[in-house]
Amino acid sequence: MTLSEMTERLFRGEPRAVARAISTVENSLSDSSELMKAVFPQTGRAVVIGITGAPGAGKSSLVDKLAMYYKDRGDRVGIIAVDPSSPFSGGAILGDRIRMSALGVDKNIFIRSMATRGNLGGLSRATVDAVAILDAAGFDKVIVETVGVGQDEVEIVKTADVSVVVLVPGMGDDIQAIKAGIMEIGDVFVINKSDREGVIRTEKELQALLELAHRPDMWNPPIVRTVATENKGIEDLSSAIESYYEFQRDGDNLERRKAIARWRLLELLRERLLADILKPSGAGQLIDRLAVEIAEKKSDPYSAVERILKQ
Repeated sequence: MTLSEMTERLFRGEPRAVARAISTVENSLSDSSELMKAVFPQTGRAVVIGITGAPGAGKSSLVDKLAMYYKDRGDRVGIIAVDPSSPFSGGAILGDRIRMSALGVDKNIFIRSMATRGNLGGLSRATVDAVAILDAAGFDKVIVETVGVGQDEVEIVKTADVSVVVLVPGMGDDIQAIKAGIMEIGDVFVINKSDREGVIRTEKELQALLELAHRPDMWNPPIVRTVATENKGIEDLSSAIESYYEFQRDGDNLERRKAIARWRLLELLRERLLADILKPSGAGQLIDRLAVEIAEKKSDPYSAVERILKQ
């Protein structure tokens, strides 16, 4: 399939073309830049929803039910589940995709697992491009579920229109939220598994913390109670997401878009500069040789970097 054929089929929303396009950017193939140049003008129509929170908060179940709710409303839904990656193969564990297997058979729902590939922030470096591809393919809602590493979730705000933070009663999430800076990035807060004991205390603590945090846009993040496994509170969550999206669209969100664009520009610049440094023949062998020297304490990483740059 040529690049022009792939983009043509992608814009028609063909699942195979969408999957191949995401693989192209994820594996940094030679034509990935040309693909994204073609995709970018077709973006900006989907609502991108980021779901983040601590492991065990029930993010996958929430995404499952939210996607089903949107599908029943007539929307096409794209889901990107960012999984932990193997330190050896770099591949995703695919746990979220297994849990969402019931959704995978629906023609109006597209699910893709992506490995973090060593990235902090709970997001793969190719996630932003994958979101753009799903947007260009005509999906109305794009849901990004992060890996749930707890402390490094704040990067979700760089790719989502609406960031949803999922907490559960009785897990000390109030402390975790402060440490991770989640209070600043959450546009909607969800207390999942709200049939558990301690939900009222968790909600009151969350309200108290939100009163201390002053957002520049003056938005007051709503707190929604859900029991995802029983499909409770999903409609309320959808309404809260819609409220913030409308609020943001009515206001001046140029600063947010500019910040996202700047971050993306710097990310691509880092990648390109690193690729250029590693391009000359023998660069890989030099790095391997320096790694051995560092491991044997014959050199240090800082001196090694200087040597690579001089080379």
